Order: sequence, then structure tokens, then C-alpha cells
Amino acid sequence: MEMVSLEEKVDIDSDEEIPFSGSQTTNKINSVNFGPAHILAHPKFSASWVLRKVNRVSVLRSIYIVLIRARINFLLPFGPIAVILHYLTDKHGLVFFFSLIGITPLAERLGYATEQLAFYTGPTVGGLLNATFGNATEMIISMYALNNGMIRVVQQSLLGSILSNMLLVLGCAFFCGGIVHHHKVQNFNKATALVNSGLLLMAVMGILFPAVLQFTHTEVHKGKSEIALSRFSSCIMLIAYASYLFFQLKSQNNLYSSLDEVRENNEEASDDDEVPEITLWEAITWLLILTLWISVLSGYLVDAIQGASDSMNMPVSFISVILLPIVGNAAEHASAIMFAMKDKLDITLGVAIGSSTQISMFVIPFCVIVGWIMGKPMDLNFQLFETATLFITVLVVAFMLQEGQSNYFKGLMLILCYLIVAASFFVHIDPTKDDD
Repeated sequence: MEMVSLEEKVDIDSDEEIPFSGSQTTNKINSVNFGPAHILAHPKFSASWVLRKVNRVSVLRSIYIVLIRARINFLLPFGPIAVILHYLTDKHGLVFFFSLIGITPLAERLGYATEQLAFYTGPTVGGLLNATFGNATEMIISMYALNNGMIRVVQQSLLGSILSNMLLVLGCAFFCGGIVHHHKVQNFNKATALVNSGLLLMAVMGILFPAVLQFTHTEVHKGKSEIALSRFSSCIMLIAYASYLFFQLKSQNNLYSSLDEVRENNEEASDDDEVPEITLWEAITWLLILTLWISVLSGYLVDAIQGASDSMNMPVSFISVILLPIVGNAAEHASAIMFAMKDKLDITLGVAIGSSTQISMFVIPFCVIVGWIMGKPMDLNFQLFETATLFITVLVVAFMLQEGQSNYFKGLMLILCYLIVAASFFVHIDPTKDDD
């Protein structure tokens, strides 16, 4: 009886290991004939071997899914090529061009990794994480430029990032989502959109007053009141953004829960195919890796701006406000369109509008505070032309979002508005003489 039970135990263990190795099964059966000591020792070795094998297969599968499977990944080699050209040649135009192309697949993969993470965190937190990882590039570029005293590049790139997110990214997402789902009206959480619109208007207020103060020459202490007001307003804006995060994620989570969460609870049967392809920690790891590589390429992109401006005969301000933010927002652009085409507009708004809110209420004030610590004269005076452009943009987008619905025509209008803004900056001369 002991021999029979022992053989049955071996058969059960061997069945569990069939997917990994047939030879292991044979060894375990043979070990019955040689003695019980082999039986006690062999399962421990087998378990560790299986664990290593599973981990190895999981890592290789994750690399294949993220870096190989997507067709757009054939553009990945352009990133290392841009780095090599930066050190071997003086052709800044080529470095700028290859960096631009190299960031594109990384941005798309960043959106994919965030979508995978959203399966574990939910749409609201997923949109916030996407906005955060998308804006990591802008923050690193801003710190790099701020440390080198490039105040106007910091201001213009952050302003352009807000304009790009609110008009181009959101417009393309609404347009593509409306085309794919032309048979119905796409809905999103109007309450969350209105809260973000209010925060954006508050950011416009904080940016507007220093510009008006300088333009009207009504400072109490010329050259000092403007910076002092900017630093005070930045502290207030950071407090407001922290309060917003607590309000959205903790205090009023049920009131401002997204429509996507409601759909997932009511339509579980239709979501059988919507399962994560990578694990939670794999998604977090890939987010960190992709963000780091995007930030590295963005650094080379910034270094090549002046040379690209000379070779393309294009103003630096146009590159800073229009071209550079398009690259920096490539992650938001790809993921927002992807979510809109899957009828997940709450995540789309969390990416596009949430990213604009995060830049205006966190990144810009944070740069002012960091500039204060560094001893750099970074302020909220973005000049009157840029501030007026931001104010009109926030109003236009707020009117588009007040109904809680989207369609391809709204997206087309936002895209056309962005073209008007781009044309305006193409013929605009920066009044600051010592910008860099």
C-alpha cells in the first residue's frame, strides 16, 4: 500500500511538471526504484527549477509584448542613432529629426504600459498616472533648461505643452473616437471635466496677473514685485493642486467616479477580452524604463534646437511652443487616441485635460519654486501674447466639455483651433531680448 500511494504521489507531481519538462517526469518515476531519499530531495530542486523557468519565460514574454510585437517599434533604432550622431557629427538638424522619430514608438509603448496599469488601478488613477509619466519628460527638460538659465525656453515649452494637450491631443482623440464610434454619441463624466476646467482657469489667473502687472507698469518695486507675486501664486497653486488630488481620489471618489468604471460594473460580460497582458510590476517597470529613455532622447532634442532652427530657418520660439511640445506630448497623444477609440473617454480626459491641469497647476509653479531655490529669475510672467493665447484656449475647451459628450466635429474644431495658434506663433516675435 505504501508503494502504491508513493507512485500515485509521483504521478500527481509529474502531471504538474509536464508543461515544463518531460525528462523531469521520467527521473521522478525512476527515483522510486532507487530509494526514498531521492524522492524527498528531487521535488525541492524541481520547484526551484520550475520557478526560474517561469520567471525567465515571463520576462522574455514581457520584452516581446512591449518591444517587439508592435509594428511601430521598427522606429526604435532611430533613438540610438540620434545619440550617436550627436557625438560624431555637428548636424543638429539630423539629431533633432532622429530624436523626434525615436521618441514616437516609445510614446506609443508608454501609452500601452499605462493602459495595462489601468487594469489594476482603475480609469481615474490610470489617467492620473498617464498624465504624470507623460509630463515627466517636460519636467526633466524644464529642470535641464532652468539650470542653464534658459527661462524663456522653460516658459514657452510648458505653455506649448498645455496648448498641445488641450487642442491637438484632445482634438485628435475626439476626432478618432468619433470616427470609430460614429453610430453613437460618446459620453464622459461632466463633473470631472468641469473641475479640471475650473483649475485651468485658476492657473490662467495666476499667470495673467504678473503679465498684466508688468505690462501696465504698476509694480510697487520694479522688477521685484512681479517675481514676488509669481512665487506667492505658485505656492497657492501647489496647495490647490494637492487639494484637488485629495478631493478627486479620496474625499469625493464616488461622486466623481468615471463612467468607464460604471460600464465595467454593469457590463462585465462584454469585457471578457479586456484582460491585462503583463503583470502589475512589469507595467510599472516598463513605465519607468520608457520614461527614462524618453527623457534621455528629449535632452538631446533640446540641445539640437538652436542648430535645427538655423538649418530649417525656423524661429526658436516656434520650435519651443509648437514642435517641442508635440514631441513631449507624444505619449499623451498616442494613449489618448487609443483610449478614445476604445470608448474610454474618461481616461482620455484624464490624459489630455488632466495633463494640462498638472502642468499648469503643478509643473509650472514647481519650476518657479525650484528657480527660486537655484537663484534663477523664473516667474509666471509668460508675456501678454502667450497669456492671452492660453486664456482663449481654456475658454474654448471649457465650452467643448460642458455638455459631457464628444463627437468627431468637436475634435475637428479643436484641431483647427490649434492650427490657428501654431500660425500665430510662427509670425510672433518674442519681445524678450535676453531669452537664453
